[in-house]
This record gives sequence, structure tokens and C-alpha cells, in this order.
Amino acid sequence: MTCSENACRITWLGHASVLIEIDGARVLTDPVLRQRVGPLVRRAPPANAPTSVDVVLISHLHADHLDLPTLRRVRGSAVIAPVGSGQWLARHGVDRVCELGPNSSVSLADLTIRAVPAVHDSRRYPLGVRGTPVGYVLGHSCGVYFAGDTDLFDEMADLHGQVTVALLPVSGWGPRVPEGHLDPLRAAQAAGMIRPAVAIPIHWGTYGLAWAAPPPDPSEPAQRFVELARRYAPGVEVRLLRPGGSTEIEG
Repeated sequence: MTCSENACRITWLGHASVLIEIDGARVLTDPVLRQRVGPLVRRAPPANAPTSVDVVLISHLHADHLDLPTLRRVRGSAVIAPVGSGQWLARHGVDRVCELGPNSSVSLADLTIRAVPAVHDSRRYPLGVRGTPVGYVLGHSCGVYFAGDTDLFDEMADLHGQVTVALLPVSGWGPRVPEGHLDPLRAAQAAGMIRPAVAIPIHWGTYGLAWAAPPPDPSEPAQRFVELARRYAPGVEVRLLRPGGSTEIEG
């Protein structure tokens, strides 16, 4: 399904993988959809890679945001990735890569995609390539901000007026959320800086360490974000999706 004019459809597949249908295009972010990725196991219901997308966006090179086997399943698509990652991706069988650095953009068909800064580690662990982490703003009828992984930074406020919906990470896969990430409080503060019409919490309740017990309530970070957003981002509508859930947003 492609959204009607001046609307976009958001389907959260889990963690940072989101299918965005906007301006006649289907965009997949940070594809990680396998049941196991390194030491991480998927605790959310299984999700299948979309059979057809136009563009794949990669925010940074960490394995929980860039899983090569998942990416190869959608390799017929154009791939937009951070500066420094193109040659490494080509060596691993991923072609049609366009590198974008912060504040650069590309137009594909009727879709405009702009990379924006992110404050996050650039390495592919343990000794891999480095690529400058970015977020993305895409579309013009319904501007969507996909944050990838980032901490708060002052320039987030510059996105105000450009973004209808913000996809904000609120947690991770371990017992703590370190620097370089948004937790529920920092995500709520980010929503207050950006002031989109709609904020959707992502990057929670999907993966965990194989040897660790799952949390009693995997949705707790997202629920906490909902509560904090009322204080730090009044007027922003928060829509809480479960993995596989969709919502449509008017531009």
C-alpha cells in the first residue's frame, strides 16, 4: 500500500527498522530483521523484510542497525549510507550505495532525502570500518525524521517546522542506555525541541542479549516516553506502536 497524497504510512518492524511509505516511495530504515544477530536474540514477534522497497536508509554501521544478511534480501533497492561506508558495503556484496554526510541530500524520483547530524559512535565493532552517523529527514508532503541512534544535540531544534512525524529511539537492547543514545527522558526532550505533530517511539523491546532474562515489561521504556512527552513536549501527539503495527499520518 502506498499512502494517499499528503499522507505517509509508518510501519514499525522492530528496533530501528521502519517501513515508511511516503510521496509514492517505500523506504526501509536500518534493516535488522533476523531472529539472531550476534549475541542478540529477537524477543518481539518475527518480522519479514518487505518484498519491495525503493530505498534503504542506513543511519550508522553498528550491527543492530546494519545486518548484512537482512540488507542483502532487499539489495535490489537503492541504499543510502553514511560517508565512509560505501566501499565496505560493496566488498560485502551491497551495490547501488549512495553515501551521504550530515546536511547533504539526494533526490530519488519524487522523494527528497536529507542526512542530518547524529551524536553517536562511528565504528563497526570490533575493528571494522567507520562511517559518520546520521539521521534522515525525508519527504516533502509529510516530513519524517528518522533519528537512527543519537544523543541530544542543540541542532535538533533546527528541525522544528520541517518535520510532521519524528521516529525517536527510546531504549536499546541492554539493561542501560549509554551516552550517544536517547533514553525515554532525552527522547521526550528531543520531541520538545523538534515539536513534530506526531512522535513515535522506536528502538525498544525488540532484541536482548541471549543469556539475559527478558525484562518483565518490554514496553516500559516506551510507556515512560509517553508519560515524559506530556511534560516536555506538550502538544506533540505520541503514537505507540507494537512491532508490526502501522499508522497513517496526514501531512
